[in-house]
Amino acid sequence: MKMQLAPGLVEAEFVSRPNRFLSKVKIDGKIYDSHVPDPGRLEELLFPGARVLVEPKTGSLRKTRWATVMVYSGDELISINSQLPNRFVRFCLDNRLIPEFSAWRVKKQEYTFGKSRFDFLLEKDGEEKLLEVKSATLVEDGIARFPDAVTARGARHVKHLAESITTQRSAAVLFIVQRSDARFFEPHWGRDPFFAEALSSSVANGLELIIYTTHLEPGAMLLGTSIPYKLEQQNV
Repeated sequence: MKMQLAPGLVEAEFVSRPNRFLSKVKIDGKIYDSHVPDPGRLEELLFPGARVLVEPKTGSLRKTRWATVMVYSGDELISINSQLPNRFVRFCLDNRLIPEFSAWRVKKQEYTFGKSRFDFLLEKDGEEKLLEVKSATLVEDGIARFPDAVTARGARHVKHLAESITTQRSAAVLFIVQRSDARFFEPHWGRDPFFAEALSSSVANGLELIIYTTHLEPGAMLLGTSIPYKLEQQNV
């Protein structure tokens, strides 16, 4: 089952990225400002000449007419919209598409627990599960790595998830790899060892870790396959 995306995406050429939220793209020979809905580095994807897909935007308060939402890496289409995975996971949960969560229902979205706000609170037979969704776009030699930039918030989240586990409440982090070419997952020890250590120790303390790839089309997103992970630091 596919989740339909916004129609009318336009192919453009990536020119530059003046700051993490702004790109310049070329459409029909003209340069336009285009919002980047992912604050990550994305250096492996967004380089001069890269083929991107931009979404037309309207609204009197907007500073740009476009949003740079997808990029091609060869023939692989990759979403760089960090807001898309949450919407996609809600679609998958409502349609029972993820086997690990097929028996759970969404009790609340954007759930505040202590000093953290998690993406979903799930419920099943009187039990609860905290669920946090993370977006991964970086894949190197078939390995999906997260994060591609330091995320202190992400480290706090996974630690708090593990600390929240009780006999009646479990917790999980679900990584949505916004591309189809990953074979397994590793935390990015080289870019953010603090997050990598936080994830590794949290999984050791009972946090469930689940990773899925996705298949992207210009107008749709489809759940891919579950992939394994390695949490230990490599080559030390």
